Amino acid sequence: MSDALNYLVKARPEAMGAYFKFLKGAGDHLDVRTRDLISVITKVAVQTEGGFRQYLTRALRNGASPDEVIDALLMAFPVLGLARIVWAADILLEMDIPEFRPENLGVEPSWHDIAPMAAVTDGEVTFHEADGRHLFVWRDGEELRVYDSRCPHQVTDIPHLALEGRRLTCPRHHWAFDIETGECVAVGNRPLRRFKHQVVEGRLHGWW
Repeated sequence: MSDALNYLVKARPEAMGAYFKFLKGAGDHLDVRTRDLISVITKVAVQTEGGFRQYLTRALRNGASPDEVIDALLMAFPVLGLARIVWAADILLEMDIPEFRPENLGVEPSWHDIAPMAAVTDGEVTFHEADGRHLFVWRDGEELRVYDSRCPHQVTDIPHLALEGRRLTCPRHHWAFDIETGECVAVGNRPLRRFKHQVVEGRLHGWW
């Protein structure tokens, strides 16, 4: 929430508590994905960038596809108008989420070649790019963990320079992660996205 909303919650807890209870109960008969898509549209309607980023991330996390997000925005055209939809598209382009790139829309998940195992150093974190996606790989002997470089808060692409030892910190809102486990250890409460992986003929592959 914003500082202003936090202030009102503290200043008038009874009134604001009732308001948030109403909002939470208003969508009881909708599935989570539909509620999230409606929330995305409302943030575009009022052109709240932080809220749009946050609810877009939530919608994707709860199963909405990029195609469904785009369809929801276009279906709301009579209310939003072209200017607000273009505003949202500009933010999507800035976020550069791989799944939203035109060539990836509607594409089913598959295996992607990441790197030769010789480039995945034992006991260290390595940074890789595979098919337009940035990845952090932690290796401990035969155990491997492949993480998306995107912060689970607002899908900010965390650069490899943000890694200090085993601690990865998002530069946008300072969520910090233990790269060995993927767990969030500061500010936020959601782990890094972890991809399924396999090793084939000495090369590491990831599934997305």
